[in-house]
Amino acid sequence: MARDRIPSSRVGRTARIGGLAAGQAVRQAGTRAANLTRSPDAAGAALEARQLEAARQIVAVLGTMKGAAMKVGQVLSFLDVGLVSEANREEFQRLLAQLRDAAPRVRFADMRKVLEEDLEEPLGDVFETIDEEPIAAASIGQVYRATLPGGRPVAVKVQYPGVAGAVRADMQNLGLILRLMKRTAPGLDARAIGDEVRERIGEELDYELEAQNQRTMARLYRGHPFILVPEVVTSLSRERVIVSELVEGAGFDELRELPQLERDRVGEIVFRFFFGSMYRHHEFSTDPHPGNFLLLDDGRMAFLDFGMYKRMDPRLIDFELRFLRAGIEGDAEELKRLWVANGTLTEPDRIAPEEVLDQFRAATWWYTADEEVHLRRELATEMIIDASDPRSRYFDQMRYQRLPPDHLFGRRVEFLTLAVLAQLGARANWHRIAREWIYGDPPQTELGRLEAPFHSCAAA
Repeated sequence: MARDRIPSSRVGRTARIGGLAAGQAVRQAGTRAANLTRSPDAAGAALEARQLEAARQIVAVLGTMKGAAMKVGQVLSFLDVGLVSEANREEFQRLLAQLRDAAPRVRFADMRKVLEEDLEEPLGDVFETIDEEPIAAASIGQVYRATLPGGRPVAVKVQYPGVAGAVRADMQNLGLILRLMKRTAPGLDARAIGDEVRERIGEELDYELEAQNQRTMARLYRGHPFILVPEVVTSLSRERVIVSELVEGAGFDELRELPQLERDRVGEIVFRFFFGSMYRHHEFSTDPHPGNFLLLDDGRMAFLDFGMYKRMDPRLIDFELRFLRAGIEGDAEELKRLWVANGTLTEPDRIAPEEVLDQFRAATWWYTADEEVHLRRELATEMIIDASDPRSRYFDQMRYQRLPPDHLFGRRVEFLTLAVLAQLGARANWHRIAREWIYGDPPQTELGRLEAPFHSCAAA
C-alpha cells in the first residue's frame, strides 16, 4: 500500500484549503449572477447543484488531511441542517458521510515506526500477531487487530505519523477551514465550532489522556446489562498508542437498516449512555458520533473513542437539572432567573420570561414533553436551525445570549445525540426516560427496569 502523505506544513495546507475555499466562492458568485436571469426553480436547482459539487470537493480535500480540517467535516457528516432539498439529501449525506468512515490509510510500515517508538520494543516482542490491514480509520489514527501473547484479542489504535504537526497547522488555518464549510452551510455557527475544536483537538492527540478517560468509563459501566466500554490494556498504552479489548459488531449503516423496534432499542441505549453519563456520572464522551458505537451479537452496545471527553463539576450538573425542571414545569420566571444567574442572558431586560420558556421548549421538547416522539432528520433539522441558525425564529433574542463555556459540551452532546437518533429514526417517549435522572423517577421502559439494579448497586 502506497503511503498517503499527510501535509503538515501550514503553507501546504493553507494552499489546499484556501484554494478550495476561493474556488467555491468564485463558482457560487457566478451561479448567483447567472440566477438573476433564471426562473426561481432553475435558480434553486443551479445553487443546489453547486452545493453538491462543493460537498464532493470537501470530501476530496478534507478527507486527506486527518487533522482538525477533517474533524470539522465529520461534524457535518451526520448533521442534516437542511442545506439541500429532500430530493438530493441522500446524495449530500452520502458524500459527507465518507469523511466519517472512509479516511485515507497510511501504510503499515509507517504506522509500525510509531508503534515501536512509543512501545520501545519490536512488535514481535509485544504482540503474538498483528494484522497489517487496519480495521478502522479515523481523523487522527488507525486501528489494527492484534493478539497478545497467550492469544487475547486486542484493538491497537495508533496515531498517524506527523498528525500533531498537521493539527497545529489546522489550528492556524482554522478561519480558512470554517470559511470553506460556510460555503455549504451558511447558517453554521462557525465561531462555536472553532472554539470547540481549538479547545478539544489538543486533548485528542494525547492517547494517554484518552486511555484514562476510557478506563474511567469502563469502570463506571463494568457489569452493565446492555452497555460495554472496552477495557484498556494500561501497560501497552502510550501518548500515541492505545491497546484495548477487541469488540466487533454491527456499525451505524447496518443499524439504520434494522426493523423499527430494534432501532428503537438501539436509540434508547444511545440516549441512556450519553445523557445518562452526563447527568448520573458528571463525566461523558462529548462525541456522539455514529462511528463510535457497535451493536454486539449478544445485544449489548459497545461505545468507543473517548478522546473528546468532559468532566463537569456536580454544581454545574445540579444547575442544569434545575434549569430542566423549571422548563418542564413551565416556570418562566425561574427559567429566566437561572439564565441570568449563569450569564446566558447578557441583556436580560430585552427578553421576557415567556420568550425564554418558548425558546427552551423549542430546543428541548423532544425529551422534555411527555409524549412519544419518532425522531426523523427533518425534525432534527428544524430544531438545530432553531437553536443556532440565522433562519431561526429566535435569532433576534439569541443576539442577547451567550452559551457559558462550562455548558458548551453538554449542549453539543444534546444536539449530536439528537442528530444520531434522528438518523436512526428511533422512537420513544424520551421524556419518561430522562425523568430518571431529572427527577429520580422509577424507570418506565424495559431497558430502564433492566438497568435500575445496576445503578442501585453502583450508588451503594
